[in-house]
Amino acid sequence: MITRSRLLFVLVLGLAVALTFLKVPLASSQGVTLVATQVTGDLPVADPDSTLWGKSSAIFVPLSAQAVAKPMQLDAKVKSVTARALYNGSQLAILVEWADDTQDDAMVRIQDFRDAVAVQFPLAEGQPFFCMGQQGSNVNIWHWKADWQADIAARRDMETLYPNMYVDQYPFADPSAGLAAGPATYIDSNYLPALASDNLFAVAEHLSPVEDVIAGGFGSLTAQPAEAQNVQGYGVWADGKWRVTFSRDLTSQEAEDAQFAAGKVYSIAFAAWDGANGERNGQKSTSQWVSLQFGGPAPKPAAGPAFPAPRAEAGPLAFVPAVVITLLILGLCGAALVVFERSQRK
Repeated sequence: MITRSRLLFVLVLGLAVALTFLKVPLASSQGVTLVATQVTGDLPVADPDSTLWGKSSAIFVPLSAQAVAKPMQLDAKVKSVTARALYNGSQLAILVEWADDTQDDAMVRIQDFRDAVAVQFPLAEGQPFFCMGQQGSNVNIWHWKADWQADIAARRDMETLYPNMYVDQYPFADPSAGLAAGPATYIDSNYLPALASDNLFAVAEHLSPVEDVIAGGFGSLTAQPAEAQNVQGYGVWADGKWRVTFSRDLTSQEAEDAQFAAGKVYSIAFAAWDGANGERNGQKSTSQWVSLQFGGPAPKPAAGPAFPAPRAEAGPLAFVPAVVITLLILGLCGAALVVFERSQRK
């Protein structure tokens, strides 16, 4: 005897088989694409306010707290960024903007942490893990740091924050420097081991607020040598918002640099840190991979679920909108149930 439950099972199974046969997706979404617009002349590499940025369509990129490897900060504050991109015959420039109530651009004291933002690119085909890549699939990361930006304008040290502090002497520095002694005034650099080992954090003067690094998984972050630091950047904080630019030549002589060419599509991901929230290292907000397209019209954003266009290899009813097919099959199932109910009453 056919029962109601058995009939429902048969109808659901039939619906699944029909959708599979017709290759009808129940839901799909259109990926996010950052289109780099081609312009002529110099790029606004140090001008986030330039009207040239208006030639590129901004994309909204959601971010979430890094929750895979310790240390974590599950209450990461940066929830999203917006991005634009421009390129000319030789350079690429990217503008990233995000809301931040405070300007945190000093890391002199141990209790202070910086605001920062980074973009990353895979160095091999495909998309490795979006958090720092993975072993055998390195990523190239451009990491802008607010404190490096501030130090380019005027280097700060403990004496800057505490002008009334007193130090008897810096025994390895030029005595004439007095309390203003810094890395540049040390007579013997062997007493500054970080500087002697080319640690970028110890340099007397930053040439760029962006650190160019390589990673192949958690714990593998490695700065490129000083002579290979070829990414420039510029950041401005105003009215509760950071606006940061990145720029670099489309091609690079460095083997572990991302390379770009007009007319192609690449992957890009974003990360951001809020210093006021104590975010640093792995405690950050990250995005998934999105596409970076050089040239061509910007793809139109989908208003809702997007369904694939008809293709030669699609099912026999691919020309019929998928939602119509789904509703038709559901209607037939409902009609079958009504007929069954009526037959049971007789």
